[in-house]
Amino acid sequence: MTKDKALEELFQTQKPHFDDKAAFMAKLNQRLDAVEYIKQYQDATIRRYKMAMIVAFVVGIISGGVATIFLLSMPTDAPLFSFHAQTGFFLWISENSRLIAATFLSLLMSFGIISIISNVHDIVNMHTHMMENEYAR
Repeated sequence: MTKDKALEELFQTQKPHFDDKAAFMAKLNQRLDAVEYIKQYQDATIRRYKMAMIVAFVVGIISGGVATIFLLSMPTDAPLFSFHAQTGFFLWISENSRLIAATFLSLLMSFGIISIISNVHDIVNMHTHMMENEYAR
């Protein structure tokens, strides 16, 4: 607390003297213009991020729907892909290709959903952090 009091007294005792008000105002306006440019750039970046997230969401929904329709429209006993193997690991993969494809698509869609939620969370945090900095000025 005494450090805060000492700092407060130090700042209160300092009285800045400006010799050239025109030069000071020119520099101040230049800095304010730079701050405004950065703010506009950050707003445009956030808008681009939001649009990219919407596009990724729509593409994910469409591709997930197409993949699901494709998996459900195929006969259950027909494999999705075949290696024409009689025994071994490739035969097992051919027999279980539908289950493998469904598992892979489910994992891919889960990863996509988690990525989208994470990106939206990051964008919201960036926006609130930007607003906090703006209010702090």
